[in-house]
Amino acid sequence: MRILFIGDIVGPAGVTFLKQALPQVIEREDVDLVIANAENATNGSGITPNCYKQLRAGGIDAVTLGDHAYKKLEIIKTLQSDDRICRPANFPYEAPGADYILVRGRDGTLTAVFCLLGRTYMRPVDCPFEAADRVLEALPKDVSCIVLDMHAEATADKYLMAHHLKGRVSAVLGTHTHVPTADEQIFPPGTAFISDVGMTGPYDSILGRRVDRVLYTAVTFIPCSFEVARGDPRLAGAIVDVEPKTGRATAIRRLMVRESDLDGKLR
Repeated sequence: MRILFIGDIVGPAGVTFLKQALPQVIEREDVDLVIANAENATNGSGITPNCYKQLRAGGIDAVTLGDHAYKKLEIIKTLQSDDRICRPANFPYEAPGADYILVRGRDGTLTAVFCLLGRTYMRPVDCPFEAADRVLEALPKDVSCIVLDMHAEATADKYLMAHHLKGRVSAVLGTHTHVPTADEQIFPPGTAFISDVGMTGPYDSILGRRVDRVLYTAVTFIPCSFEVARGDPRLAGAIVDVEPKTGRATAIRRLMVRESDLDGKLR
């Protein structure tokens, strides 16, 4: 099966461009399952139920979140009732939302999806390693394909989790820093890994925010609102090929789609 994992959807520009580009990507790349981190989809921080519905209607099969999971409190009811969205599994037990998602791809393969927060330079959370083990123990025994969104600031946190889970999950794919990395690889015996798949949103920006606003505050120390940017929207992610029976990844590659790619060959 072929999985497309999309990184940090940011703001209106990210949502709009994703809805335009995703159907073409699915068709051209013969994608069986689409997973996306959407914790910044609504105005750059959090996600509302309406925005979530737009992403699902646009072709996303499973949505993961991160440290901004509850920035829009309206999403809590969706987290409690919808089975295609999950918050980080190492949030406290009482935190609203599911630890993982079970979703069937277009090829019929049942896949488990979950997300975790790293602990370095992040808000205090429960142990991600213990949470990962707990999720794997709770999954149905017939689920071989398992994908983790490792939402962390430090690359070390992401690499450590990949080594902790190698051979036990199909992929450990990093999000949160919004910058695509070039370290995609397959850990034996078949776990795909990349530190960060990048941002889906406006690249004429500072990680999705207006350059002038961020630069002004950085230079003067005078705080101002970091409004979400709009220019140069792109879709960033990774494509992972997985053997359905074993759950082992056989290939991983980065994907970056620009506006100019929509009428031509995707890069």
